[in-house]
Amino acid sequence: MELDFGVMWYHFYHILIAFTLTLPIALNREYRATGAGLRTFPLVAIATCAFMLVGMNIYNSEEAEARVLYGIITGMGFIGGGAIFKQTGTVSGTASAAGLWVTGAIGIAVAYRRYEIALILSFISFVIFQFAEPVKKKTDSS
Repeated sequence: MELDFGVMWYHFYHILIAFTLTLPIALNREYRATGAGLRTFPLVAIATCAFMLVGMNIYNSEEAEARVLYGIITGMGFIGGGAIFKQTGTVSGTASAAGLWVTGAIGIAVAYRRYEIALILSFISFVIFQFAEPVKKKTDSS
């Protein structure tokens, strides 16, 4: 099999977009949370994008592609579940788990060239992480 630089740049372009759209979320989590952050969120986005790109290029049926997508979604659930910690009377990490899940969706959306979905997910997730925490803390202390 010969290396096709056109295909390589096409895939690099998609993975770079997934990485870039995840950076605002990752930076927020890096500075505001103690768990997943600047390394984890972009890695999840580029991995989900890459898995989907590979699935889209190797398999010749929508059913096979759908199985790859289902596998990614299931795997994201396990990763998110690992980010949630339960201690006596408290649960933490649910926001990071949800953020990881949405980061996977960004990667998948980019792989399918649904940039509008990826951009909206990135923007809304960043806004929630950036501005909802003070509101949540106010309501928790009431």
